[in-house]
Amino acid sequence: MRTKGQKGWSLGANIILSIMSLLAIMPFLLLIIASFTDETVAMTDGYTYWPAKWSLAAYSYILSQAAMIGRAYLMTILVTIIGTGVGIVMTSMLAYMLSQKKLPGRKILNFFVVFTMLFNGGLVPTYIMYVKTFQVKNTIWGLIIPNLLMSAFLIMLVRNYFENSIPEELYEAARIDGASEFYNFFHIALPLSVPILATVGLMMGIAYWNDWQNGLYYLSKDAGSQYYTVQNILNNINDNIAFLASNASAGVNLADLPTTTVRMAIAVIGILPILMVYPFFQKYFSKGLTMGAVKG
Repeated sequence: MRTKGQKGWSLGANIILSIMSLLAIMPFLLLIIASFTDETVAMTDGYTYWPAKWSLAAYSYILSQAAMIGRAYLMTILVTIIGTGVGIVMTSMLAYMLSQKKLPGRKILNFFVVFTMLFNGGLVPTYIMYVKTFQVKNTIWGLIIPNLLMSAFLIMLVRNYFENSIPEELYEAARIDGASEFYNFFHIALPLSVPILATVGLMMGIAYWNDWQNGLYYLSKDAGSQYYTVQNILNNINDNIAFLASNASAGVNLADLPTTTVRMAIAVIGILPILMVYPFFQKYFSKGLTMGAVKG
């Protein structure tokens, strides 16, 4: 039974955590409210939680291009599913290999992986390699392959989970019964690694969903626009509005153009799916990061 002092500490901790949670939610709430704020009010009064006038002009402008945005959403979902699925398999297979302490040259391979966390070849060599060697220019692979060549941080995270959270005795018992390394990986390592794989999958999925640079680098507006993701489309909408707002000869009533609030609406559309999915992965996220962290 808890004492009064323990109850007091528990109450105080709950209050502090509630305040911190509210502070974390408030920026997202302001973002959503700002996207429904009238353009004139936003320009004169700034963004507030209680705008003097509400408006759907920003979303109306975006919905006027609903067909293009819908196609981009489907492309984003496809790229995210393929990239995340294949990325999890590649990352977990390499991490499993590096977690085997009897592997010849294990330290050298670990060094090569960690080295990529500190140094990279730079943007120009990377672009030339993907365009000339992998031939990803104006293809869907230009959105998948650059992120698919794995993150060293995620590899180390999964490797440490394999080393510290799965007993070596399970592998040894399976080997005595004649199991191969592929059997150990698919029937022992993966089923026992749901928390870390969900964590890695969430990180990869967010990276693919929010990625706009690959579309900028490897897709041209004439030949690769059919592969644009939602981030690229929304970025183009933002650029088009900025152009119309700055070009007086465009013949557009700039007073009716939601140049400010549309940016907020674009941000809401971009992050809404992530906010909807994240709560389902939260329990795996914290557990996976804790178990996969480097232990002394």
